[in-house]
Amino acid sequence: MSATGTRRLTTAQALVRFLAAQYTERDGVRHRLIAGTWGIFGHGNVAGVGQALVEYGGVMPFHQGRNEQAMVHAAVGYARQLNRLSAQAVTTSIGPGATNLVTGAALATVNRLPVLLLPGDYFASHAAGPLLQQLEHPVEADVSVNDALRPVSRYFDRINRPEALLASALRAMRVLADPAETGAVTLALPQDVQAEAFDWPEEFFADRVWRVRRPAPDPEELTEAVRALRAARRPLIVAGGGVHHSEAETALTALADATGIPVASTQAGKGALRHDHPADLGGIGHTGTAVADDLARTADLVIGVGTRYSDFTTASGTLFQDPDVRFLNLNITAFDAHKLAARTLVCDARAGLTALTEALTGHRVPSSYEDEYRAGRSRWEEKVGAAFRADDDSAVPTQTQVLGALDAVVGDEDVVINAAGSLPGDLHKLWRSRSPRQYHLEYGYSCMGYEIPAALGVQQAAPGTAVWALVGDGTYLMNPTEIVTAVQENLPVKLVLVQNHGYASIGGLSESVGAERFGTDYRHRAADGTFTGAPLPVDLAANAASLGMDVLRAKTVRELREALATARAATRPTCVHVETEAARDALPAEAWWDVPVAEVSAREPVNDARARYEQAVADRRHHL
Repeated sequence: MSATGTRRLTTAQALVRFLAAQYTERDGVRHRLIAGTWGIFGHGNVAGVGQALVEYGGVMPFHQGRNEQAMVHAAVGYARQLNRLSAQAVTTSIGPGATNLVTGAALATVNRLPVLLLPGDYFASHAAGPLLQQLEHPVEADVSVNDALRPVSRYFDRINRPEALLASALRAMRVLADPAETGAVTLALPQDVQAEAFDWPEEFFADRVWRVRRPAPDPEELTEAVRALRAARRPLIVAGGGVHHSEAETALTALADATGIPVASTQAGKGALRHDHPADLGGIGHTGTAVADDLARTADLVIGVGTRYSDFTTASGTLFQDPDVRFLNLNITAFDAHKLAARTLVCDARAGLTALTEALTGHRVPSSYEDEYRAGRSRWEEKVGAAFRADDDSAVPTQTQVLGALDAVVGDEDVVINAAGSLPGDLHKLWRSRSPRQYHLEYGYSCMGYEIPAALGVQQAAPGTAVWALVGDGTYLMNPTEIVTAVQENLPVKLVLVQNHGYASIGGLSESVGAERFGTDYRHRAADGTFTGAPLPVDLAANAASLGMDVLRAKTVRELREALATARAATRPTCVHVETEAARDALPAEAWWDVPVAEVSAREPVNDARARYEQAVADRRHHL
């Protein structure tokens, strides 16, 4: 340190040291904002950020990844588990290392989850160009492949001079810590600037606290909301991920207890109420329960709490069918609060729910309404029990029986992670969430390959917790490489690998739209292009073992139960491999989803599907 109050460091050293001093604080509890850095090194970051992480290894933990996209998924899983109050950074080389971040960045931003991306970039000086892996543009010399990250980042900057970091780093932290704006944040780092020294103001490295506010509802908006709630005869709450991010589960439970208003949940919001709470209806929308969707069709007031109303939630605009239905949206983001022409409560979820409960003192929904939805809950629970039950322990399990076996093994605080395939639909309908963080479905981007790396991030955020990654064979083949990282860092994640020889979810969708399951099976292809029906000789359990996991093979329901119990007690990364019955026994969708069908075709399955499509799309409403 010099006598003038500056510290001479490279740009990369200054950035790492700065990140180590950033904190969030909510409700008086402080968290590291950037708790660690994932990295894969190459030219573009090895001599800059890589050297800085060596320099400051005592204050900035480092985690070695195997795939750049997977590193982002791990960081996102970490941030979600900690309610967005703590995040991680990801550093990559230039070129393909940087562009591999794009999918993970989109996932983070779609789901409103914070992650800091630090891709290497070309020389700011242009002195050594064209570089290996540099994209050359004939008329825009300042373009790099990192510009692909702009549309999927909430904040983007390219640090072309050391001093530019002073302002940009602060802006980046503000976005990461802001619950209304958070998502992927990208600071593209030219490799020559990373290594360049600068005299940094000492204040840049002082501990800095970013307070995560709980804005209260506007009094006039609150008055209007209460008036609407008191007038409603069939109100329904739709709980989204914002309930969890705000840690508002207790406040939601208090509102449901006081008023009797039933609660249905999106994929991100499931677990906002415990599954056995009298007002919990389970999932809503295309993958929802019968009781939730039936009530949604007749609700006269829909109260969205922390939801962005995806097409799965609204059944592509066909779910809420009462002629006079109106919406009241409680959301910290005005953009989401105004959807469906709703009355708005733009505020923190916990603050808003608490204010509503206090203002609704003495109000309760009609007892006949409570009796109706409780009876519906009871009928649905019978269907869940039937789907989970296996009458023959020596039989090959179905996919829903796999979930039933897992349901019998998990503890209240275990975390179950999934993102894509046929499992999200079964889980949303059937899973019995026992705690707020147990149900971890990434369904905003529904990204195949998310589950295994996300499990690593969740395990880092919740050491001592049993973390389960549920994947089908299609998802596993997309991104199994972080198994090696789990072994390296001794993260005892539990992988449930369901082998059903193909893309089960998209195969079913393909059949429903007249595409005849084309290209969705993992089976031998004959010379004439048809599938022979014989499964490929692929042993995914052996693959997981080759990457360092302990592997348990389960062929029957009994073996599955035993394997799951063994995996839960394991202290090493452990895989339970199970081949399921080919014919899935999943419960059918209780609401529609819009996937347009070819308007003309010479094939009869397409014409049949088109007729069903036109009938369904006629029910779409534009809520104005």
